[in-house]
Amino acid sequence: QVTVVESGGGLVQAGGSLRLSCAASGSILSFTAMAWYRQAPGKQRELVASTTRSGSTYYADSGKGRFTISRDNGKNTVYLQMNSLKSEDTAVYYCTASSDFRTYWGQGTQVTVSS
Repeated sequence: QVTVVESGGGLVQAGGSLRLSCAASGSILSFTAMAWYRQAPGKQRELVASTTRSGSTYYADSGKGRFTISRDNGKNTVYLQMNSLKSEDTAVYYCTASSDFRTYWGQGTQVTVSS
């Protein structure tokens, strides 16, 4: 059974930074992609950033230039560095690990940006 656990959320002032971590129970190299999603109150869940096994990355427009996704294969961990945070970044952030057959979701970590 694969587990995905997020950490690093919290309360931060606008303009501040946070680094989220996502630890998988197995080798992240076994997954085709790892990604971060977020869901704000009253809104649909949206993709924030993703990274593939080969190292390719994708960023939603909302995070381009401010967010950086990275991975440490040795630690089976993916990170999301978030800088210049805005109030609209307030959401629950979820990490996913995707294989060819299914996607595993973490329980989420709350990020609250105060203005």
